[in-house]
Amino acid sequence: MASNGELDGVKVLLGVSGSISAYKAPMVLRELQRRGAEVRVAMSSSAIHFVGPSSFSGIAGDTPYLDLWGDVEGEPHVELAAWADVTVVAPATAHTLARMAHGIADDALSATLLCFEGPVVVAPAMHHRMWDHPATRSNVDTLRARGVEFAGPETGPLASGDVGIGRLSEPATIVDRVWANVLPAMGLGQPLQGTRVLITTGPTFEDFDPVRFWGNRSTGIMGMALATQARRFGAEVTVVHGPVQVPCPPGVVAVPVRSADEMLAAVQEHYDGVDVVIMAAAVADYRPETVSASKVKKGQDGFEIRMVRNPDILATLGQKRCGTRPVLVGFALESDQLEARGRAKLEQKGCDLVVCNAAPTVQADSTAGFGGGSFGATEVTATLVSKDSSTPLPPLDKPALATHILKRVVELLDAAESPK
Repeated sequence: MASNGELDGVKVLLGVSGSISAYKAPMVLRELQRRGAEVRVAMSSSAIHFVGPSSFSGIAGDTPYLDLWGDVEGEPHVELAAWADVTVVAPATAHTLARMAHGIADDALSATLLCFEGPVVVAPAMHHRMWDHPATRSNVDTLRARGVEFAGPETGPLASGDVGIGRLSEPATIVDRVWANVLPAMGLGQPLQGTRVLITTGPTFEDFDPVRFWGNRSTGIMGMALATQARRFGAEVTVVHGPVQVPCPPGVVAVPVRSADEMLAAVQEHYDGVDVVIMAAAVADYRPETVSASKVKKGQDGFEIRMVRNPDILATLGQKRCGTRPVLVGFALESDQLEARGRAKLEQKGCDLVVCNAAPTVQADSTAGFGGGSFGATEVTATLVSKDSSTPLPPLDKPALATHILKRVVELLDAAESPK
């Protein structure tokens, strides 16, 4: 399974306690692995009544730690606690929260938790009356005062059939909490802290009358994934976007535009002082020479439009910058010779990194519609081309590809700051 790199090198202890929602714990394990973490599992004495240990050993490759009193060598609870960088307890029952708050260590999971000295994320799961009980509220306050992070619980349908707060958060939400709140405390996870990143994304629409335009199928998903991951990396992010199909992530400055000229003006307005520019937009190469003030009527003998070149925004920035800042990243969407064409673009545009990916094929039945082909694909195969390297990547979803791109950007920033 390809990692998206967010948690590369991070050792995670996944604790599982006895809740009906424990069936989601293998999904949490898989999500941690997807983001690059190395994971080991410890289970409470009641967890095995809800999910089998083989569900975890089949994914993680290691047998979960189950029993203080079994046929074990050494002190696994001590050794496992010393091994882990971060602990995630998902699900965390009311009973588990109570044992954590009061230092009770009577099974494999609770003993390991009491030995662990690093950051902890808990994802509670219980009936809403248990969550609201004064004893639970006191235990939660105690754990929060000790620095324990909470992911959830969420409000919704519960196992009992009631509706209320107490649902286990989704696996991605739980792992997001590790990324956003725990890794920075470890000095990890935010390598772009203090930097300013400018991203363009989406298509540009070039009007030729009040109702028609020249455009493309770009959705903006790639650029928004870059913006989301750059925020997670700690950057201050501005997104200049064309007419996209997805919303901007929270915490970014969004600058909507329509045409290539408008995008160039917005990029130049926000350019000064940025550390990184990532040109993920699918900017139209041409625009109609004139724009009709009224709708062009259908004629008898066809229809002709004279097109003129749009500004090359990436080349303009490459010519404008002085020295090695900002780091410039371009995209090359090509039908063939991806690496060769990407390297040519790298040299011609004066940028530091080019992300080369294959253009979509035209579908004969035209069912792809707007955003079809690889523009709307869930996975992308890309090659990262820089001056001194070429790195083919396996098929990745767009958030994972965004993480790989940003990790390469961090390397380029570090190289730019290093003495020659």
